[in-house]
Amino acid sequence: MSYVDEVIEQVVKQNPAEPEFHQAVKEVLDSIRVVIEADEEKFRKEALLERLVNPERQIKFRVPWVDDNGQVQVNTGYRVQFNSAIGPYKGGLRLHPSVNLGIIKFLGFEQIFKNSLTGLPIGGGKGGSDFDPKGKSDREVMAFCQSFMTELCKYIGADTDVPAGDIGTGAREIGYMFGQYKRLRGLFEGVLTGKGLTYGGSLARTEATGYGLLYFTEELLKSHGKDIAGMTVCISGSGNVATYAAQKATQLGAKVVTVSDSNGWVYDADGIDIAALKEIKEVRRARLTEYKNYRPNSEYHEGRGVWTVKCDVALPCATQNELHLEDAKILVANGVTAVCEGANMPTTLEATEYLLSNGILFAPGKAANAGGVATSALEMSQNSERLSWTFEEVDTKLKQIMVHLYHNVEDAAKRYGFEDNFVVGANIAGFEKVLDAMLAQGIV
Repeated sequence: MSYVDEVIEQVVKQNPAEPEFHQAVKEVLDSIRVVIEADEEKFRKEALLERLVNPERQIKFRVPWVDDNGQVQVNTGYRVQFNSAIGPYKGGLRLHPSVNLGIIKFLGFEQIFKNSLTGLPIGGGKGGSDFDPKGKSDREVMAFCQSFMTELCKYIGADTDVPAGDIGTGAREIGYMFGQYKRLRGLFEGVLTGKGLTYGGSLARTEATGYGLLYFTEELLKSHGKDIAGMTVCISGSGNVATYAAQKATQLGAKVVTVSDSNGWVYDADGIDIAALKEIKEVRRARLTEYKNYRPNSEYHEGRGVWTVKCDVALPCATQNELHLEDAKILVANGVTAVCEGANMPTTLEATEYLLSNGILFAPGKAANAGGVATSALEMSQNSERLSWTFEEVDTKLKQIMVHLYHNVEDAAKRYGFEDNFVVGANIAGFEKVLDAMLAQGIV
């Protein structure tokens, strides 16, 4: 059995009931197999892959808080500090009922390579809790965030581990967490990113993941002789990533016709009304069933179905494993040109393989959605310098990072004979930098 297969088997055995983590490890290790097998004995002797797939630290803790009825509630908090070879741990905090250790590990593992791809000095980590902020009052959210940070603050810091937002963790939650960190540690430092503009946040951070996704997608299409202007785009999700991906796609001349939430999806043949979407989701925190009140000619459908709509570009921006093999078959039959991931691992392995085998330009999330963490690192830089850059400065740097990232991924794929396989290219390009740093730092 090859070294790669041994480690994949070991991960499955040692981490039972964590299918998302198994999936992420298998996808990465299969991609970098060509690098490992070129010098397999050296990698085996150094136990390089075992060190790569085992987090440096896993923290799990209880989070007690009191709801508005005076009832004590208890959630579970997590922080997985996966790899610090190239910089402080960096990765978001996900607040969602589906959160468990396996999901946090999958996200943290992916974050290693995504952060490496940005070219910035940040390692990989992830955290969160099974707390659901939906339907909670501001006071309840504050109570949870303060309790959560009371424990988490022992393990993070501006030069150690810098969490950020993720699903369920927006500006409100980051604000409450930062306030508690400052209160407990007596430090005003860049320990969290995604902060408000009045206390160290960065302009363009809100837009960064969605904008970065489109900068990557635009460069991908351009490199293949295509122009995104005039193309029809299907987007899943209606959170931060989806909203600003839709906004930037529209600015670039494309027509976005779908968005979705956990209840259903909207089809608007005239193009999604970005102002209406922001009003519903960001201001009123409502469901997409209300979109028809703004655009009477649009259609609302319960359940899944975004990928049944004919489009040139598909951008899955909701959650992991949302685009299945059946969806991929429909997209291919409908003539899709590119599928670029805005969420973390939203496409199943079977769907990914089908898209690649049918010649679809497929960009994995660790490359295509790296704009968010890249801009978080830019926020860290501004905090360290005690400066605030303009929106245009940050946006320009973001576009440069994403264009450079695309060409690094493209180059790595070509060097190893996998031209236009951006899954392999992204994993190899991300791995090479981490590999060099790990080898240089010895057995740690």
